[in-house]
Amino acid sequence: MRKILFLPFLLFCVLGYSQKKILQTKFISDNIIIDGKLDESIWKSVPVAKDFIMFAPDNGKSIPENRRTEVKVLYDNDAIYVAAVMYDEEPNKIMKEIAQRDNFGAADLFGVFVNGFNDGQQDFQFYVSASDGQADCITTDTNGEDYSWDAVWKSKASITDFGWVVEMRIPYAALRFSGENKQTWGLNFFREIKRDKHKYSWNFIDSKIGTFTQQTGVLEGIENIKPPTRLFLLPYSSFYVNANSQQKTYGTIKGGLDIKYGINDAFTLDAILIPDFGQTKYDDQILNLGPFEQQFNENRPFFTEGTDLFSKGNLLYSRRIGGKPSNYPTAASNEEIIDNPSSVNLINALKVSGRTKDGLGIGILNAVTEKTYASIQNKVTQEIRKELVEPLANYNVLVLDQRFRKNSSISFVNTNVTRNGSFRDGNVSALVWDLNTKKNTYNLSGNFKYSYINDTEDKKGTATSLNFAETSGKYRYSLGTEILSKNFDNNDLGINFETNYYAIYGNVNYRILNPTKYFNTFNTNFNMYTQFQKETGKIQGNNINFNINSNNKQNHYFGLGINTNPIESHDYYEPRTESRYLIFPKRFGGWFMFSSNYNNKFAIDINPSFAVLSEPGRNSYGFDIGPRYRFNDKFSLNYNFSFFRQNNNKGYIDSIDDDLNTTTPNTIIFTNRNVITYSNSLSGKYSINSKMTFNLSLRHYWSFAENKNFLSLEQNGRLTDYSNYTENKNSSFFSWNGDVSYSWWFAPGSEISILYRNNAANFQREIDKDFGKKVTTLLTNDQLKHVFSISIRYFIDYNEVKNKF
Repeated sequence: MRKILFLPFLLFCVLGYSQKKILQTKFISDNIIIDGKLDESIWKSVPVAKDFIMFAPDNGKSIPENRRTEVKVLYDNDAIYVAAVMYDEEPNKIMKEIAQRDNFGAADLFGVFVNGFNDGQQDFQFYVSASDGQADCITTDTNGEDYSWDAVWKSKASITDFGWVVEMRIPYAALRFSGENKQTWGLNFFREIKRDKHKYSWNFIDSKIGTFTQQTGVLEGIENIKPPTRLFLLPYSSFYVNANSQQKTYGTIKGGLDIKYGINDAFTLDAILIPDFGQTKYDDQILNLGPFEQQFNENRPFFTEGTDLFSKGNLLYSRRIGGKPSNYPTAASNEEIIDNPSSVNLINALKVSGRTKDGLGIGILNAVTEKTYASIQNKVTQEIRKELVEPLANYNVLVLDQRFRKNSSISFVNTNVTRNGSFRDGNVSALVWDLNTKKNTYNLSGNFKYSYINDTEDKKGTATSLNFAETSGKYRYSLGTEILSKNFDNNDLGINFETNYYAIYGNVNYRILNPTKYFNTFNTNFNMYTQFQKETGKIQGNNINFNINSNNKQNHYFGLGINTNPIESHDYYEPRTESRYLIFPKRFGGWFMFSSNYNNKFAIDINPSFAVLSEPGRNSYGFDIGPRYRFNDKFSLNYNFSFFRQNNNKGYIDSIDDDLNTTTPNTIIFTNRNVITYSNSLSGKYSINSKMTFNLSLRHYWSFAENKNFLSLEQNGRLTDYSNYTENKNSSFFSWNGDVSYSWWFAPGSEISILYRNNAANFQREIDKDFGKKVTTLLTNDQLKHVFSISIRYFIDYNEVKNKF
């Protein structure tokens, strides 16, 4: 009898959780002061959003009464107002580390998720920490959370004797919604109790379903408001002082303007005039011994903010814009290259992006770079000539993304690079699909890409992929395949390393959806991948790996994995010569990861790894260790040390043309070498308050490859001894970067930043294994380059100015 009664009760609970909660709001005409006190009388007469439900770790569990959360929403002609009261039985234990904007740190959180079109496609998320910090992002199910997006809004958090309180004002200019008289918005609230790492939401988010943005509640009651004129101006001015041993100290003043304009209720124009990226984070360069270029992260705000549409099809690598020149200068035997720029200056850039209420997303990105010259000097006459290595160039991206049924999309993407004159042009188009069943249980995704290169010889290529996956429940799986033709090339505005292959791959995984006796989270993955050279059918790559990742009841993270290449493969890239390949041996390896709870003042990350190959003495091993210490809520330091060693690594170093009548090298020289890498980094911050922060970032890197003997590559892909090669091809690269900065958000959206930076790098063929010298050699006035800069950005909202006048 009890079972019969229990089943209807369980069904009622499930149906109750699946229904969307509804919150009513109320119009106000009185002024509300954002002070975290909630002492305006209007707050007492508004409906309350309550009965929060746990999202993680125990998905579906109701929030305890002594930690109940109550939220209210008001609105006027310019903004919505949110008041949240979060009870806590031990308010003295509320975590409240002060951190920079968009960095939560070890602090409790409250968040508001708004979808003005209520279409399940995109959430605008606004977070406030218990230390009164702010964070905001745009979230889609496809691309996750994009914290590079920043809005201007007001908030205040205050700790009380019963918990803590948040008051927020989010202007309509920070949101997107239609012009209809009666509004219905998607809405959810979020709370994280950091000391327990418990996360709750107002409308239940079922972790079994492979979507987040479609499980929101509803906000009703907003009427007769109009989308505001979204016009924001960000004028800026910067002053730089540069110094190094090769030239006199000199100063530079820069100024410019960023513009954000809402074309209509859905689309926004972003433009930068006279860009200034002088305070952008430096790149972590490495000793790159492989056949492919090093890929760098994008750190320039314009190219990171709100770029979810432009990531469709994975065709955009924005570091191409303003990156190194597309051509290398040519020098005669009596000449030498004395200046070859490593980057191209950006003249201006703009982007238009947004999505209509019918689900059509449109993205347009355009940038123009200037002519760039290298300097070449005649060794005899000392005359210097200029050679054009990058002409005036235009970079363009177009994306049309149609979403339907709130969880599926079909996209068209085009990237185009047009260089002035006879230089190379590139054009790539793609059709991309991401299809989900109505209940978000299965997914079919893929793409078809076509590239056309206009150079000395036209080149056309294609690439396609297809993937099917189960995306819900404890057990999930996926199967896929991809094919790339030999001439597929998207490297003018994208990045791609391997072509001329087809591959098949699969995945099976398991996860717990609710905590067990020992684990809060636990998941396992089994993956298989095999790649074949398209023309010969030879196996070009193969891998089988299994891994486990877990989070225990003390919120420590553990992970381990094993991976193997069970059969030999044919590497067509390392020989650097068309149609030649290197036999890569069988391989077996593994790794382990431990990350202690960051809520503790002292925490540590440890990650050892190893690999053994089926050649005598050929193996690799290494480890990362990263202790961190939070001295108090204002001051913390993080240190990381990495070591990695490869014994008897086989790598390409040179080609010899014995026959002058052929363009194909007769002898391809490899080396047997040991490669050792050390990396030390230290980062820290001291926050005076949530708007003022000092930051420290230091990195020292050293990697060297010491050749033991030389080998020649045979036609069958094997290596044999080669004793006739005598050149010194050892490699040793070491670098230093240091940043000390101060940031002050002195007004909403307005910032003063002061930066001191020094850096140095050196490459040598002679290897000196004195580690101390690799540090002290760089920290001298002869080596270091110094930059001191002050930058001021001021945010101007057209609506605020209009109201004042």
